[in-house]
Amino acid sequence: MARLSPLFTALVCLAAAAIFFLPPPAGATATTMHAAALIVLTAGLWALGNMPEHITALVFFTLATVFAIASPQAVFSGFASATMWLVLGGLFLAEAVTATGLGRRFAGILFDRYAFTYTGLVIAVAVVATALAFFMPATVARILLLVPIVAALAERVGFAYGSRGYHGLMLTAIVVSYQSGTCILPANAPNLVLAGAAEAVYDVHLIYAEYLWVMFPVLALLKLPAVVGLICWLFPAAVKPPSAPPAHGPMSAKERRLAVILIMALLLWATDFLHGVRAGWVALAAAVACLLPRVGVLPYSAFNDVRFGAFFYVGASIGLGALAQESGLGELLGKTLQTTLNLQGGADFTNFVTLSVLDTLTGLIVTNPAQPAVMTPLAAQFAEATGWPLTAALMVSAVGFNMLLLPYQVPPVVVGLQAGGVPARTALRLTLPLVALSMLVFLPLDYLWWRLIGYFG
Repeated sequence: MARLSPLFTALVCLAAAAIFFLPPPAGATATTMHAAALIVLTAGLWALGNMPEHITALVFFTLATVFAIASPQAVFSGFASATMWLVLGGLFLAEAVTATGLGRRFAGILFDRYAFTYTGLVIAVAVVATALAFFMPATVARILLLVPIVAALAERVGFAYGSRGYHGLMLTAIVVSYQSGTCILPANAPNLVLAGAAEAVYDVHLIYAEYLWVMFPVLALLKLPAVVGLICWLFPAAVKPPSAPPAHGPMSAKERRLAVILIMALLLWATDFLHGVRAGWVALAAAVACLLPRVGVLPYSAFNDVRFGAFFYVGASIGLGALAQESGLGELLGKTLQTTLNLQGGADFTNFVTLSVLDTLTGLIVTNPAQPAVMTPLAAQFAEATGWPLTAALMVSAVGFNMLLLPYQVPPVVVGLQAGGVPARTALRLTLPLVALSMLVFLPLDYLWWRLIGYFG
C-alpha cells in the first residue's frame, strides 16, 4: 500500500482535474463542476491519508478561494461556527487534563476495578463514552475529554503507545462516543443539523424522547456489544494489572482547580437547553479559565504544546459542506441519486435499506455534518414515494449517518484519532467491518424495531 500511495494520489488529482474541465451536464453550472472537483480532491486526499489532514485542509482553503469556487463566507464558514471553538476549547482542556495529571487520577478512579481483563476495560470505556453522551452535548468535547484519560489508563495496564491494546481502547472511546451520540438528539452535530433543517423546511419539530425511542434501542444499546466484540477480536491484548490498586494521594491545587473548571463546563453543557449558551462558547470559556493566571492550570507556553491541526481540519470539513450547498452540488447529487432509486409504496424494507445506504454514501461526499442539510429537502419526495410519514423519511437520515464508513466523514472522529495518535489506516480496520455488520445485521433489526413501534405509519 505504501508503494501504491503515490499512484493513488496521482489518480485522485487526475480525477479532480478531469472533473474541473468537464462541461457541466444539464442542470449544473461550471461552478458546480469546480466544486465537485475540489471535493473529490479534498475527500480523496483525506481518505488516502498520505499527508496530515490539516495540510489537505489548507489546500482546500487555498484552491476554493483562488478559483472563487464559493464565497469566502461559505469557504470559511466553519470559523464562525461554535463547533470550531468547541474544538479549540477541547484541545486546551485535553492538554490541561494531561499536564496536571488529572487524567491519570480519573483513569484510576473510573477503571481500576476493571483493570484485570482487557474485555472488562473495553466494556468500561464503551459504557462511560455512552453515558457521557447524555450529559455532554458535543462529540468533540466528549472525545477530547476521554482521550487523555484513556491514554493514562492504557499506560497503567502496560499498553505502550501505538500498541494493539492502546489502539483498541482509543478506538473504543472515539467510535462509541460518535455512534452512541448519533442516537441522542443533542449529543451530536448531525442530529442538530437534522432537527434544525426539519424545522426550517417542514416546520417539523423532532422531540428528544421520540428521537431516543426511535434510535437508541437498536443503534446504540444493541450495537454496543458488537463494537466491543470487534475491538476485542481485531485488537487483542493482555493487560498487566498492578498487584494492588495504587494509592491515590491528595489532589494538587492545579488538579482541584481543573476539576472545578471541568465540572462547571459539564454542568453548562448538560443544561444548554435552559441557558441557551452553545457548547462551543462553554468550551472556549473553560479554555480561557485554564489559561488565566492564578485561576488557571496551564502556562502561556501551552500554545506551543497544543496541536492545532484538528482546528483547521474541522474548519475545512464544515466549509466543504457549505461549498457543496452554495454551489448547488449537494442538491444536484441528491436529485440525481433520487432518480435512480426504485422507491415503491408498501416496500418498506427495501425503501428503508436503500435510503439508509444513500444517506451513508452522501456523507462520503459532503461529510456527516452537512449530510442532513443536503438530504432533508428531499425527505418530502421520499415520503410521497414510499407512503411513509414525513417524520420517518426525515429520521432515516439519522440511520444513515450512524454508519461510519471512513473516518474523514466525521470531524470529531478525526480530531480524536489525531489527539490519540491513532493512524487512519488503523481506524479503518474497525470502521469497515463495523459498517458491514451494520448493513447486514443492524439495518434489518432497526427496520423491525421501526415496524414494531409503528413508525412507518
